Amino acid sequence: MLEEVTSDVSASMYAAHIARVLHDPHQEWHMPKSKIASPLWLDAPEDHNYPAAESYLSLIHPAKRAAGLVAKLRAARLTSFKAKDILRASQLSLLGISNPHVEKDKKKIQAGAKLSPILLVRDEANGRVIVADGYHRLCAVYGFNEDALIPCKIC
Repeated sequence: MLEEVTSDVSASMYAAHIARVLHDPHQEWHMPKSKIASPLWLDAPEDHNYPAAESYLSLIHPAKRAAGLVAKLRAARLTSFKAKDILRASQLSLLGISNPHVEKDKKKIQAGAKLSPILLVRDEANGRVIVADGYHRLCAVYGFNEDALIPCKIC
């Protein structure tokens, strides 16, 4: 069973918990919760996020449409959604820790550095949300807490 210990809980913590449970049969049987860093966020997306979003959007829309969507994103108010809801609505796969950009963002979260809010575009024709900028940040946050609220701009 020790080989199945998740990365959030060390083997020694798990072994100590099992020992307590076996010693006290009235103890709850569950994995001990590790301390999870809460992501900190900037008050607004960084300036370089908008050209990155436009570059991505220009792959799936004509350049004029992509520029118009980015203009709408710039004007949009900041809102927030749970990481799991954004990921599900985007229909994207979760990038793992082996991705260097996700790992970099996870280290930022652990260090208490502020992340930039993500940029989303509704694709009503296909019933999904396009992550125009912030896919790696989304995956990093999801890895810590799928219920974490992620600030974003959406149009």
